[in-house]
Amino acid sequence: MDEFQLHLIKPSHYDDDGYVVQWLRSAIPSNSLAALNAIALDSARRAALGPDVAIEIFVYDETNRRIVPEDIAAQIAAAGRGLVCLTGVQSNQFPRALDLARRFRAAGAEVAIGGFHVSGCLAMLPELPAELREAQALGCSLYAGEIEGRFDALLQDAFSGQLKPLYNFLQDLPSIEGAPFPLLPAAVVAGTSGAVTSFDAGRGCPFQCSFCTIINVQGRKSRHRSADDVEAIIRANLAQGVDSFFITDDNFARNRNWEAIFDRMIALRERDGLHFTFIIQVDTLAHRIENFIEKAGRAGVRRVFIGLENINPDNLIEVKKKQNRIAEYRDMLLAWKRAGCFTYAGYILGFPNDTPESIRRDISIIQRELPLDILEFFCLTPLPGSEDHQRLAAQGVWMDPDLNKYDLEHVVTRHPRMSQAQWEGIYQEAWRQYYSFAHMKTVMRRAAATGVSAGHAMFLLLWFWGCVRLEKLHPLQGGYLRRKHRRDRRPGLPLENPLLFYARHGAELAFNHLRLGVMAARLGLFRLWLKRHKAEASAYVDRALTPPTDGDLDELDLFQHNESSRAAGEKAKRARKAASA
Repeated sequence: MDEFQLHLIKPSHYDDDGYVVQWLRSAIPSNSLAALNAIALDSARRAALGPDVAIEIFVYDETNRRIVPEDIAAQIAAAGRGLVCLTGVQSNQFPRALDLARRFRAAGAEVAIGGFHVSGCLAMLPELPAELREAQALGCSLYAGEIEGRFDALLQDAFSGQLKPLYNFLQDLPSIEGAPFPLLPAAVVAGTSGAVTSFDAGRGCPFQCSFCTIINVQGRKSRHRSADDVEAIIRANLAQGVDSFFITDDNFARNRNWEAIFDRMIALRERDGLHFTFIIQVDTLAHRIENFIEKAGRAGVRRVFIGLENINPDNLIEVKKKQNRIAEYRDMLLAWKRAGCFTYAGYILGFPNDTPESIRRDISIIQRELPLDILEFFCLTPLPGSEDHQRLAAQGVWMDPDLNKYDLEHVVTRHPRMSQAQWEGIYQEAWRQYYSFAHMKTVMRRAAATGVSAGHAMFLLLWFWGCVRLEKLHPLQGGYLRRKHRRDRRPGLPLENPLLFYARHGAELAFNHLRLGVMAARLGLFRLWLKRHKAEASAYVDRALTPPTDGDLDELDLFQHNESSRAAGEKAKRARKAASA
């Protein structure tokens, strides 16, 4: 048989020194890579290139595996024909993807690039930006939209040497029920910390947040997989020894099939005795859905990411996140605590009303009054594909031209009340403030008091503290044991002397592990204290763990720190009074 090689690559991006962000074990699995791998396997099974052509598939995640384009291109050349798909490419990853594509093309390999950057730009901008035109000038094919039901055509074009410069299916979003489900080989999953894999149970989101790209790429109308689909995903992964899952739906609570899916997972766990756990993402109103949180706990949800974003109602209105109601934050978080779940929350810095002082104050309020476990900080970023980016581009407002910085960690546009240095400074200070040793102990105390593993809390706190303080990277880009290759430096930056490079990298690894070990020992001693004093640990209560009362609206700083928060408190009072009348 003839052979056609398909190489699926999820690119990483560059750190501030120009080196590829790469680990022995990375943090977040790529759902785009899992989805495309499954679709490619389906095409191969059906002999999409004809009965005499075998499609051989190779899968790479650059966050935990080095990519050498010349070696892969030589492998394709030896096979005769093939295609490199740079998949799931986000805006901050596009410079790295383009550098890889340049080397692949120079070595003679065909390249297609897809992901949120390509799709977002085509969805929201009047013309292709310079970097997409550059990719096409190199001979790369761009793909916008979702590829279910269309991958055969792309393969056939590549096989015949007739790839189009652009495939655009943004206006034709496919159904995903019954479609090939996301699946990664166990060897690829093993490259993530905790051997976590991912799948999407649905796509799209009904809300209108102006900083979001998902609603403009995947649409505002939700599409869903069935409970049968999800069971098949679970069983296929369990068969290869993978039992930890990240459901990548931006908001699983708005998945029309959430209850059927949870009921099926409960049956698999409680009736069939299967073991598996989930991480999900939801909005701040999920606790209002009858039985949602209770069934989530029984279905195996152990961590939940909540789009909290801010505690200032003015800021939430500014970005059209009106669905977030600060008066319900404590009810919502305590409900997740009762279900035995760790709570993560995203928190955005850089709204128009923010100042360094207001951010410090708001984080202090969160530490005292909200029973959150993990808080993740992001800079408000006009991502290509968002309404914010579209508006600023149309107005000619300055945005940093280096896409590598669009990772939600860097300041890429101007702020009306903070200089760039102030914004960058308060971003770093926010991490130090929340992940102080004293507050990490408080989070562990709250975990022990609510029946959640203090040891698990300690692991997560160390992960977040270490990534930011030691590696200078956001925890979602983090991992274990940083890898750096001297020759994998961003083009335009000089290659360092090998003796200096490897000596410094070795010293960094040793020093960072020493600092991590010291913090682990300090927190570990406190964990031992909690285990030895179980009665005292179980009886712990603070303002955040105290059940909500009507008096909170008058007493908590959450409702008193500015005019809009006081207005939110008064509105909640009126609503409660009307409900009790």
